[in-house]
Amino acid sequence: MKLENKVALITGAARGIGAATAKTFAKEGATLILTDLQAELLSELEAELHACEVKTVVANVTSREDIQALFKETLESYGRIDAVINNAGITADATLAKMSEEQWDQVIDINLKGVFNVGQAAAAVMKEQNGGVILNAASVVGLYGNFGQTNYAASKGGVISMTKTWAKELGRYGIRVNAIAPGFIATPMTAKMPAKVLEMMKEQSPLGVMGRPEDVANAYAFLASDEAAFITGTVLSVDGGAVI
Repeated sequence: MKLENKVALITGAARGIGAATAKTFAKEGATLILTDLQAELLSELEAELHACEVKTVVANVTSREDIQALFKETLESYGRIDAVINNAGITADATLAKMSEEQWDQVIDINLKGVFNVGQAAAAVMKEQNGGVILNAASVVGLYGNFGQTNYAASKGGVISMTKTWAKELGRYGIRVNAIAPGFIATPMTAKMPAKVLEMMKEQSPLGVMGRPEDVANAYAFLASDEAAFITGTVLSVDGGAVI
């Protein structure tokens, strides 16, 4: 098991890619701290993962107080944090002409500030323990843009830039920082899209299908493991070749 004896904290863990990542990490032997705002879904996931060591904490990634409390509780329980998966994120789509200030602020606050808050707290802990892995959820949209997603593309582009910056700053402390850039993945976030749009997404991949949350989770598990010991500052696209 590639993550045996590792303590991993996953944000946005209640469903979709976050939940799939929790299940994959559990299979690989990790001890888990799972956080989200959806307490009921977290409880259901915790029950499903009863065979492994798992703790769930309701926390808002935009709240620095919540994040400080989350990391304090984790350290008190396990003494260290080996991997942090910065997965929490939302969409609020509209064209540039129609996007409201509220839509912009909400997405930037969660997708960008939230990643910053968690990353900063993780870095402080990992410096003290001389090592660790921070993995950020980017998107192919952050690399190439997407119609109707000014806010989301900006947030994910910012995540990519932060990832590369953190890798340069934190490498001297034995901390690796990478990002995953998923393409079109079948999650609750995409399920609300019109069928016509989903078909268009499938057609953009040479494979002719949408990805599964497990595809992204497997990439996170590899990058969190010692098998990726010489990989940092990388943005790994998991997109079925959609941007070839």
